[in-house]
Amino acid sequence: MLKLFKLLGNKRLFVILIALVMFIALMGFTLGPRANLSWPEKFLRDTVGFVQNIFYKPAGYVAGLFKDIGNMRDIYKENEQLKIALAQYTREKANYNFMEEQNKDLQEALHFTEAQKEKYNYSYHIAQVISVNSDPVNRSLVIDLGARDGVKVGQSVISVKGMVGVVSHVSNFTSTVKLITSMDAKDPNSNGIAVTAMNNHQTFGIVESYDEATQMLIMTQIKQGDPIKKGDTIVSLGDTDKYPRGLIIGTVESVQESQFGKTWTAMIKPAAEFQDWKQLFVVFTPEEQK
Repeated sequence: MLKLFKLLGNKRLFVILIALVMFIALMGFTLGPRANLSWPEKFLRDTVGFVQNIFYKPAGYVAGLFKDIGNMRDIYKENEQLKIALAQYTREKANYNFMEEQNKDLQEALHFTEAQKEKYNYSYHIAQVISVNSDPVNRSLVIDLGARDGVKVGQSVISVKGMVGVVSHVSNFTSTVKLITSMDAKDPNSNGIAVTAMNNHQTFGIVESYDEATQMLIMTQIKQGDPIKKGDTIVSLGDTDKYPRGLIIGTVESVQESQFGKTWTAMIKPAAEFQDWKQLFVVFTPEEQK
């Protein structure tokens, strides 16, 4: 007992002992079957909940902010990838359209040249247009074939649809083509084209001028009683080296009596389209191929 009193004499140990007894009693009280919480428990829970709420909401906001930033970064990367994919698709689509159009043009050119070879023993060299001179006094264009390709002055140049012009100048790598829309009967250097009708070889005339106002070629020296009529396809007769036989010139739009009343004159709509140039063909006759 004396030892116990000595121990109790220590105030600090006494306080700890009392607190331990109260804690055990409180545990026993709370563990018992009860419907309601005691006020210390309520106070403790409310305090803990309040403190958790203070720290949880800001932490949730911060966590959500970082999550949103991460999502924005992912969306930005996806957007960049989509932009790159779209740009690549646009380039590939443009390349596809270009190759498709080029393939179509080459197929038409192949079909055209094969059909012409079956009709006449000519060869056709495909040429690309480099430049166009739209000056009314000197309508011409430049192609990418020249002397190294066997091109000579006087050779005919055509499109898939019809006659375009004649080679007037040749350099090593390029050639100048004088268009038939620059033909003028008053020009001593302008040679007329002897022509006939594709389905009626009794027709004969000379195409030697171009009317700027009507955008028609003028066919003259047609004899009275000639069976020529509107809608006839006019082709070169081939009586000169400059214009081989069978080159399509155009279509008859009208026929009328000439100024002096002894012959007829026909207005010919050119078959070739003198705009949006693509491929042209330089015509090589058998003599020029040797």
